[in-house]
Amino acid sequence: MSWLLVDHADQVEIMLRLFGATLAGMVIGINRDLHNKPIGMRTLGIVALGSAIVILSGSVYEGLHFNQDAVSRVIQGILTGLGFLGAGSILRAKDGTEVQGLTTASTVWIAAALGVTAALGAWFITIAGTLVTLLVLTYGTRLEARLIRIFGRSRNADEDTLED
Repeated sequence: MSWLLVDHADQVEIMLRLFGATLAGMVIGINRDLHNKPIGMRTLGIVALGSAIVILSGSVYEGLHFNQDAVSRVIQGILTGLGFLGAGSILRAKDGTEVQGLTTASTVWIAAALGVTAALGAWFITIAGTLVTLLVLTYGTRLEARLIRIFGRSRNADEDTLED
């Protein structure tokens, strides 16, 4: 019951950070849903929320003051662990020439990172990171195709060109 002893203002701030993390993940997930990808709004919202909860809880939480060494270790664990979840969305085509799901996997990782920034109260980074991610997801394919046309390389010429 010691959590009840947390100052009311801190409780409000914690809720704001949890909702902010969830919202950032959900915004990225909506983009994935609009493109019929396997990981969408709910999954990425929960990934971001989970990251925020881990940062805000346990030994790291000290009344919204964070021990930098402990936070650093927790962040490393979150991002490493989420790499395994993201890896589950990566598939190789039956002929072995094309890998799919890398963008989806990277959105799992970025959702976790946005959850961490929201949990730490780094609102500018959370908002800017969400907007830049949406920009890349929305316009990245078109920009990539245009640059390939400009520089004269076909997409099929490079087997390592992987698209989600």
